[in-house]
Amino acid sequence: MPYLSRVMPIKVMIVEDNPNLRLALKSLVAISDDFACVGDYDGAMPEIDFKERDMPDVILMDIDLPGENGISYTRRIKDKYPFINILMLTVVEQEDKIMEAIYAGASGYLIKSAVPENILDNIRVIHKGGSPLTPSIARVIFRNLRSERGDKKEKVYLSTREIEVLTGLVNGLTYKMIAQKHFISVDTVRSYIRSVYEKLEVHSRSEAIVRALNDKLV
Repeated sequence: MPYLSRVMPIKVMIVEDNPNLRLALKSLVAISDDFACVGDYDGAMPEIDFKERDMPDVILMDIDLPGENGISYTRRIKDKYPFINILMLTVVEQEDKIMEAIYAGASGYLIKSAVPENILDNIRVIHKGGSPLTPSIARVIFRNLRSERGDKKEKVYLSTREIEVLTGLVNGLTYKMIAQKHFISVDTVRSYIRSVYEKLEVHSRSEAIVRALNDKLV
């Protein structure tokens, strides 16, 4: 019998202070073979020091936690573990908090009322390098980016390779997939992405994607 390799499940951590919702999310993750819950917290998260076996790929983060809020947690987690993807959860679309979360390093923003299938799909999207954003949230980000840039109309000049890498991000490709597509190393992809972020004056994948679409760079 030929050997069949087993696909590793996406490791998910849940940070949510509502016990009923936290249990529902944990159960939702548990019933799918391609996910594994590696921890759930009510907001009283211990010092952020993940062990390798419990290192999450994606964190579902409540934005309105008691004490230190989800945005602050996100900022601290991304400072220490920049490769962890964080999907913010909220009850309503709060414009100021949307932008705070994006600048803190969140890769997506989801309303808690989303149906279960959408939550799982969005975890998959974020794990593959995409940025789940509802149309209304994308509009908020567009509007704020325009406002912050003011009347600046300087054209951004990206190299051919930078455009290829940025296009890969917009299309939801992972760093590894971009590297394979263009026959370059993952470290080279990271180098191009740092350059793109600097030129676009952004700090996260989701910001870069919104800016690329808004300015028709890809």
